[in-house]
Amino acid sequence: QVRRVVDQLMESGVPCVLPIGGHAVFLDAKSFLPQLKQDEFPAQALAAALYLDSGVRSMERGIISAGRNIETGENNRPELELVRLTIPRRVYTNNHMDVVVDSIVDLLKKRDEIGGLKMD
Repeated sequence: QVRRVVDQLMESGVPCVLPIGGHAVFLDAKSFLPQLKQDEFPAQALAAALYLDSGVRSMERGIISAGRNIETGENNRPELELVRLTIPRRVYTNNHMDVVVDSIVDLLKKRDEIGGLKMD
């Protein structure tokens, strides 16, 4: 099922991390939202847009997950900005996954409308 989702996403031009994992799909948020600087939290912005568009929950694995430098208070800046879509075994049907794919592809088409986030 993970391979099926990644294949469909990549056929539509969605940047995904390869090789494909066994339990999750990882979207490359930096490539998906190139207009956003890392301090605008591209992975979190993409995860939020996906939730608003489809109700699908995902997980940011990027600058927010990396935390802050204890001494300086500055954000740690990991190389990757990812959105993880965990897919548990034998829970979702292919029709469920098609809803996820459709939402992500639609977001890619209107990615210029997805703005960054700010943390106070």
